[in-house]
Amino acid sequence: MATVKYEDMLAEFQRVLMKRGFSEKDALDAAAVFADNSLDGVYSHGYIRFPRMVSYLDQGVIDPKMEATCEMSFGAMERWNGHRGFGPLNARKAMDRAIALAHEYGIGLVALGNNNHWLRGGSYGWQAANQGCIGICWSNTTPNMPAWGSKDRKIGNNPIIFAVPQSNGEHVVVDCALSQFSFGKLEEAKLAGKQMPLPCGYDDNDELTTDPAPVMANLRLAPVGYWKGSGISMLLDLIATVLTNTNSVQKIGTFGAEVGLSQIMIAIDPAKFNDAATTDEIVKALIADVKSSEPLKGGAPVRYPGERDVKTRKENKANGIPVNDEVWTLIQGL
Repeated sequence: MATVKYEDMLAEFQRVLMKRGFSEKDALDAAAVFADNSLDGVYSHGYIRFPRMVSYLDQGVIDPKMEATCEMSFGAMERWNGHRGFGPLNARKAMDRAIALAHEYGIGLVALGNNNHWLRGGSYGWQAANQGCIGICWSNTTPNMPAWGSKDRKIGNNPIIFAVPQSNGEHVVVDCALSQFSFGKLEEAKLAGKQMPLPCGYDDNDELTTDPAPVMANLRLAPVGYWKGSGISMLLDLIATVLTNTNSVQKIGTFGAEVGLSQIMIAIDPAKFNDAATTDEIVKALIADVKSSEPLKGGAPVRYPGERDVKTRKENKANGIPVNDEVWTLIQGL
């Protein structure tokens, strides 16, 4: 496995995107999404996902010229249309607007409909936290999970993100899909020839399995928490669809590709209640208490959500980003 410097990866992504109609600035901003995800160790939504996103561009599924626009505004709440443009750029723009609304009103919400895949949802949690805001966001998906107690796929592994800022940049961020594992994590494990540590979905015999291959083939992911995850998935889809008045999981499943998604961006400015030092004190106290937990026998020390991202970011910046040789060669040939 080779390593690639962050700057070299960024330049390679930008080169490929400019060849497909992006302006120099948009290509750089979009490339940064893929490169930053890879830098943080989220390879499944970084360089590994890049060729698939390029294939969507080549098929005309994504129009790089289309940008999200505001259609309705009611104080701290707005409805936007992504026009099926480049998902990560539209999502970043929508979260920036939610943050601006939060700085003005204390809370801001942007309901972004008809957008394409936003890649790593955690990016927008980090984005909010980097500007001093609590971030909450989620997206619906194509139907790729059976509702609890059923065989056929009717619900999505809708990702949801929560982020709380620290002034030192080491934010607390939860980024999780409503399946036990995201499709990207299954893809990463399959590529590496590994099993998942816990059952990830159903095989062709309707049995739970740790093998990502049959789950990727039949797209029958297991909901996190089984019936609990199933219910939360449905409610996230409902809220996003109601607020955007665009596409539900069911409708997205008729498109032939995971496009036209409904996404919610919420930012809350804690500075309206506390100064940064007070928020830091609250966050640090909770982290310290959790990290003081006694590890299970032979287990690793307890981490807080987002801690690994900070550590991996520093390591990959210093040593280079590890890449699968086959995938990186494919990207260089695009």
